[in-house]
Amino acid sequence: MVTTSVLVSRSDFQRWAARAGAAGPLVFTAGFVAQEAVLRDDYSPIADPISALEADPSGWIQQLNFLAFAALLLIFAAGLHRGIAATRFGWAGPALLGAAAVGLVLAAVFPLREDATGNAYDPGNHVIAGITFFSCSALALLVLSRRFAADPRWRGLARYVGVAGVAGLGCFVMLGRFAMPEGAPLHDVAGLLQRFTLLAVTFPALLTVALRLRRLVRRPTLRAS
Repeated sequence: MVTTSVLVSRSDFQRWAARAGAAGPLVFTAGFVAQEAVLRDDYSPIADPISALEADPSGWIQQLNFLAFAALLLIFAAGLHRGIAATRFGWAGPALLGAAAVGLVLAAVFPLREDATGNAYDPGNHVIAGITFFSCSALALLVLSRRFAADPRWRGLARYVGVAGVAGLGCFVMLGRFAMPEGAPLHDVAGLLQRFTLLAVTFPALLTVALRLRRLVRRPTLRAS
């Protein structure tokens, strides 16, 4: 017999997970926008990636921003997994969100640094963080769309989330090949393209999913067994 306390506990966790999923992109965006406005006069949101904020003497703030987003994303992934009907390999989508969170942790652990000329550079391993986050977040959306399609409560989001996943993968390839590398044709607008990927593709999809989870969470009623 399932007790009321267990059912309520599960529902409460999903409710908090939905809040974490909505808060993560918003808090992260507010964090880097505030730093861009206040902390660095020589920082260009058009040319510089968000991670370049770590190269500033106050770069620990952006490192904390990465870690806070990672924690919220992990909570969201766990709650989301419980909020969708189980399917074969259904764990893959939430697991990929968890892997994206690991990418955020790596971005904090291996920050960009500033060279003698004042330019941000990667002393090693930070590139792995970017690859992990952008690829896994896009793949997570794509895989989740298949699981959504199998659940009537989520089916209405399946196409949008799938398209967002495909778009995210396209942006990942564009950033990795044509924008981020030194000397790449779009390198001068790498920061702008990175922000477009986050603010126009990845974050709206995550927010939409989090809000749907929040709406679906209902306090369960006890049924005799």
